[in-house]
Amino acid sequence: MLVSEICLGAMTFGGAEGPLYRMLGSLGQDQVDRIVGTALDAGVNFVDTADVYSAGESEIMLGQALKGRRDEVVLATKLAARVGPGVNEIGLSRLHTARALEDSLRRLGTDHIDLYQLHNVDPLTPIEETLGALNDAVRQGKIRYIGCSNLAAWQVVKALGVSALRDLAGFASVQAYYSLVGRDLEHELLPMIEEYELGLMVWAPLAGGFLSGKFDRAGASDPASRHAQQGYPDFPPIDRTHAYDVIDVLKTVAARHEVSVARVALAWVLARPAVTTVIVGVRRPEQLADNLAAADLSLTEEDLARLDEVSRIPAPYPAWVQRNSILGRAAPQPVR
Repeated sequence: MLVSEICLGAMTFGGAEGPLYRMLGSLGQDQVDRIVGTALDAGVNFVDTADVYSAGESEIMLGQALKGRRDEVVLATKLAARVGPGVNEIGLSRLHTARALEDSLRRLGTDHIDLYQLHNVDPLTPIEETLGALNDAVRQGKIRYIGCSNLAAWQVVKALGVSALRDLAGFASVQAYYSLVGRDLEHELLPMIEEYELGLMVWAPLAGGFLSGKFDRAGASDPASRHAQQGYPDFPPIDRTHAYDVIDVLKTVAARHEVSVARVALAWVLARPAVTTVIVGVRRPEQLADNLAAADLSLTEEDLARLDEVSRIPAPYPAWVQRNSILGRAAPQPVR
């Protein structure tokens, strides 16, 4: 299954009644129709949402926007987050998985979901139960592929092992946070993804808008941006002292190419090993156009090296020990 390098994220769709999603976007149906249509006309064939986004409004609006064009897209959604007050309206049990899937199909107005993803872990449900429920839905034709998001590398590998042992559908993809100011997945997740040849969907490649060009050491040029809001959780978490160094280099590279800071930040992620697609969430068509152009921006080796150097984070244990071992093997010293 082939997907576009840019995936349209639907977290900004709906949510006018809730404070969190109102800040993220709160787009109405007309705006959603325009953004989805623009993306599809530009060649995007991949759209990602979740049952929890705007309490289900995102799926409803996306389904409406895709009417007549459903077969043009790879449609992805997720489950696991709380979607109601009941004790079973959360998690990855067989009960909730079956209910969540049916609810998403109804809201999206489709008879199948192309990629159904675990949105998080459920410490109370054995992964065998979840994978069994998903496998049943695959056999019923309600799901084409399954994936996961926000799992640790060992949890993904355990699930892959269970799927192989029991002849169940296995994860085809991992959705994870990755940006120039958030490179943690390079230590465990990225090597695992490459080893098992999984697709990598990157969420928040602009660190929730922090790398959009609106922020620098002087502050935020857009006071309405969520990272500029007092009391709003820093999501994803950002070491701002380090991040401003990254932004300084981003601005230099962007000026050299005469493009936006956001476009350079996205192009860097797209150039990283194993990245399949980056998910972009937008409020306006002009934001979408600029994000789409990142797929055509070729950064030079010098650009990539400078961005890589300024954004690098220390390797955790045991990675730094293993790296020393590998380097020692590559350059052996004579025995005396």
